Amino acid sequence: MLVSSRHFFPSLNPTVRRQFHHRTPPLPTIVSLATLLLLLTILLASANFSIHGSPAHAQPRRLKPFQRTHQSFLQVEQELGGWQSKHATDPHCLLPPFNVSAEERMSWFRRNLPTFKIIHPGRLSRRFAKAASEFFSRGCEIRFFMTWISSTESFGQRELFSLESLFKQHPFACLLILSRSMDSGRGRRILKPLSASGYRVTALAPDLQFLFNGTPAELWFKELRKGNVDPGEIPLAQNLSNLLRIAVLYKFGGVYVDTDVIILRSFSSLRNSIGAQSMIAETGEWRRLNNAVLVFDENHPLLFKFIQEFSLTFDGNKWGHNGPYLVSRVASRVAGRPGFNFTVLPPMAFYPVDWSRIGGYFRQPATPAASKWVEAKLVHLHRETYAVHLWNRQSNRIAIENGSIIHRLIFDHSAVGGILKLSGLSPP
Repeated sequence: MLVSSRHFFPSLNPTVRRQFHHRTPPLPTIVSLATLLLLLTILLASANFSIHGSPAHAQPRRLKPFQRTHQSFLQVEQELGGWQSKHATDPHCLLPPFNVSAEERMSWFRRNLPTFKIIHPGRLSRRFAKAASEFFSRGCEIRFFMTWISSTESFGQRELFSLESLFKQHPFACLLILSRSMDSGRGRRILKPLSASGYRVTALAPDLQFLFNGTPAELWFKELRKGNVDPGEIPLAQNLSNLLRIAVLYKFGGVYVDTDVIILRSFSSLRNSIGAQSMIAETGEWRRLNNAVLVFDENHPLLFKFIQEFSLTFDGNKWGHNGPYLVSRVASRVAGRPGFNFTVLPPMAFYPVDWSRIGGYFRQPATPAASKWVEAKLVHLHRETYAVHLWNRQSNRIAIENGSIIHRLIFDHSAVGGILKLSGLSPP
């Protein structure tokens, strides 16, 4: 809220005004009228000085503009305003209303279901199964998947760099982006620098019914399309992305990566792996997993359990409940059971920097000591890290500064150099 300077510099206090109003004037036989006016002026100036506590010529106090600072995890999880303003007119996202009852939200959801096109089969999505099969049939060293349930206008430079880093390390991989908006002329133009360079990348509108058939998500999706599932206050697009990534891996097998992940090393040695976001220092046991990077064979039983958990416990009001917290719950539950063979990689594999410290990776080193820290961190990353999650929700408004870790990674891991021309950054 903007606050006017008059709230900090009010006019003369009414009590003082009343005192002047009731003051007995000097006798006109003793003091002339001019003298009376002079005295009154001096008194008013004196009163004005004492009320404000500063000289009359002092500048009005200015409120500092809001600056993003370290926030609690709960605050960040609940901070949807920036995401909403960016996607407020995006027909792919279906943003739910806030501060309404569950009944009011369900009524709104049923009214707006026809506008959320990804839920309903169409000409593009009906060809998904055949097109995906043909895309992969021509030979792929590794199958990669991403999801993009937003507009093409929102697909920016950082997303492009994520794609470039993928192909820098995996030039013979295939990347399938599950996205209705990117399965378009504009989407193909966005991807053209990569496809024209010979890299195998395409975007296809996903057929959700095909992907969910034969899994526990089939019934959940049927009820969702009827309007019988409360989407909650979290944008449904984000929760659908959580389900899509595990469903497409269950159907095809391969690697899923978020569009805010920079890939530093080949994934060819990884199999049936998930990364820990945090660990317990004393025991070396993982505390929480994350689903920004997933590497699994098709029909893996852990993926089936993920899908089952999503369908049975879906809650659209709790941030992360259907994503990182879901994979953490299930992995903890089935760990050690026969048939559930999977590897939990340490945080350095995919999450070498926590979301609360990601800003440091974008800043230019200002001192010799800071420069040494950047160099040491880069050596450490290239030695032990497969990918760096940029935590886009926290970092998307942070500028990439010359000489920063992210700046250096961009120049080291760009496949075709397109992002370098767009970024305006100088060579390191």
